[in-house]
Amino acid sequence: MDAVRHFLHEWRLVLLVIHVGVTSAMIIVILLQRSEGGGLGMGGRSDALFSVRGQANVLSRMTAIFASIFFVLSLIMAWSMTDPVRATRSIMDRVPVGSGAPAAPAPGSGGTAPAPAAPAAPAQPAAPTR
Repeated sequence: MDAVRHFLHEWRLVLLVIHVGVTSAMIIVILLQRSEGGGLGMGGRSDALFSVRGQANVLSRMTAIFASIFFVLSLIMAWSMTDPVRATRSIMDRVPVGSGAPAAPAPGSGGTAPAPAAPAAPAQPAAPTR
């Protein structure tokens, strides 16, 4: 299974180009369909480009086919981009050791943490030179 994922990861540009092509074709097929509800103000025209009902069925089928291909390609690309090793690690594994919040007081130490040291005064900027 990892070999297939690695192969698809290497072919991600090809999958992306196919995905964009299918998306463009789906948009074109959707825009070619006759508006039944008149949402764009064109629903009541009698001189529509596709007035035969059979051609409308072909466009509906093509839309369903392109939508299915779009969905499957989206799933394949998302699956191929996942890294099983990266998915099992926590985001907290990337935090450097000394850059976290102040440590909690040790049990039995009186319950209060020592006050943090005051930050050093910022150095005065040097005079601009010309």
